Amino acid sequence: MERLVAGAEKLGLSLSWEQVRQFEEYCREMLEWNQRVNLTAITGYEEIQIRHFLDSLTIFSVFDTSRPYENLKLLDVGAGAGLPGIPLKIALPEIKLTLIESTGKKTEFLNYVVSELGLKDVKVITGRAEELAHNPDYRASFDIVISRAVASLTVLAELTLPFCPTGGTVIAPKKGDVRKEIEEALKAIDILGGSLREVRLVELDELIDDRYLIIIDKVSPTPDKYPRRPGIPEKSPIK
Repeated sequence: MERLVAGAEKLGLSLSWEQVRQFEEYCREMLEWNQRVNLTAITGYEEIQIRHFLDSLTIFSVFDTSRPYENLKLLDVGAGAGLPGIPLKIALPEIKLTLIESTGKKTEFLNYVVSELGLKDVKVITGRAEELAHNPDYRASFDIVISRAVASLTVLAELTLPFCPTGGTVIAPKKGDVRKEIEEALKAIDILGGSLREVRLVELDELIDDRYLIIIDKVSPTPDKYPRRPGIPEKSPIK
């Protein structure tokens, strides 16, 4: 995990021996489960370090380092194999993490790996964001909502912003030329109570392609009708 450790240092994260051990075990379990559950197309040990783990940790650059992490409630929407939520939890064990994933076999993996790694204050939920965001236990309940490689930014805004209270933040990692995607999402972001704060270029030598963090602040409550029924945000994005 040398490349992961070195890259994390550049982000301001110093990984302990125990945290490195957790990343190694997480990688092993992911690859073993991947033989029967579709978790990742990236199967090289070094590639996982960089393209999954380090890429996930870049989100830390947006966190308010003056705030105690034990009070930080983080939600990962469409967690899949646990990315980016679990790498952030390993690096910052104080945070309270919730993982939402609609596929039962993947949440089975998430529950297993959370237990095997000994991670505390982690909740795994099987369900659709469109439905869970209307549950009062989850709506407007998280300080930071993250989602990686799930949908276009317009759709992602509808699936994530309802989980933030006013003052919360959505962070969406994206790759490539994001200008058109952002332009198309601005109306939806506004309707859903968000405001685009920043499009931050991720500058790490280890990550060779253009990567950005789309940072959206929640500035007003999301109208009650959003998100719409499962499947509707993708079929009929807000325009």
